Amino acid sequence: MEIKKILVSQPKPTGDKSPYYDIANKYGVEMVFRPFIKTEGLTAKEFRQSKVSIADYTAVIFTSRAAIDNYFRLCEELRVKVPDTMRYFCTTESIALYLQKYIVYRKRKISFGATGKLNDSALLAALDKNNKEKFLFPVSDINKDDDKVLEQHGLNVTKAVMFRTVSNNFQPGEDLDYDMLLFFSPAGIDSLKKNFPDFKQDNRYIYLGAFGPTVAKAIQDADLKVDLVVPNEKFKSMTAALDDFLEHHQ
Repeated sequence: MEIKKILVSQPKPTGDKSPYYDIANKYGVEMVFRPFIKTEGLTAKEFRQSKVSIADYTAVIFTSRAAIDNYFRLCEELRVKVPDTMRYFCTTESIALYLQKYIVYRKRKISFGATGKLNDSALLAALDKNNKEKFLFPVSDINKDDDKVLEQHGLNVTKAVMFRTVSNNFQPGEDLDYDMLLFFSPAGIDSLKKNFPDFKQDNRYIYLGAFGPTVAKAIQDADLKVDLVVPNEKFKSMTAALDDFLEHHQ
């Protein structure tokens, strides 16, 4: 079946340059960016119930931009002044650079990994070097990060739920008129079933792509067929895999 319209369940890229736009031009397909899920920050009152005192920590571990936004938002709402001595540890460089929205970027206080995982060798080396710090780890209510490696390294880490992941509801009567859907979180599959409870691939087949094995499993658990799983033996990024997929399905 020819693919003409693809829904990417992520926010629209900022700026005019993106591999998704290159793919759209190359194959003449329409790319629609429509997240199935969104994050919603806990209120200061809700966060206080966790009994976590942000001011007690000397370092923070970030695995997403949403974690950064909600950490600094709660600091402001709780009137916690973030000291200049605070150290930051991020799973990727792009997440680390996002800190510039809130602080003056100083490399000696900011460390990051290359793989996006907590078990990244460079990130763990930086954490071990600063193992006397008291680490705060802002997460969502459905956090899937495997943080056992932090315990194995004997780090003093406290997880703190600062935001929740909720379904991004579609409008009544809104059609799912796409030839392919790309998912990046199991919560996105839950949202698909919530918004379109009768969704099946029987009548008009819609290809489904998954980033990560947990997302692929969520698709299969929903009695749906997954057509593209990334990373795989050939491709690490969704855009590279999508380019190849379209080349063989147009």
